[in-house]
Amino acid sequence: MLALSRKQGESIMIGSDIELTVLEVKGDQIKIGINAPKSVPVYRKEIYAQIQEENRATAASIDIESLKKLF
Repeated sequence: MLALSRKQGESIMIGSDIELTVLEVKGDQIKIGINAPKSVPVYRKEIYAQIQEENRATAASIDIESLKKLF
């Protein structure tokens, strides 16, 4: 993991098209702005984990034999 220090108003570039900007610092919270192409999905980690779990559960419930009959 790369750890960088930034002050309010400063940014970090990821690749050439994703910019993270520190918008505000209040106590133990930091507000971050993300500027990325619309083709790049951006999720909070807990939401991303929930999506992954739902995808795994859906994949596990698929009846392979019924799927084979479709083809």
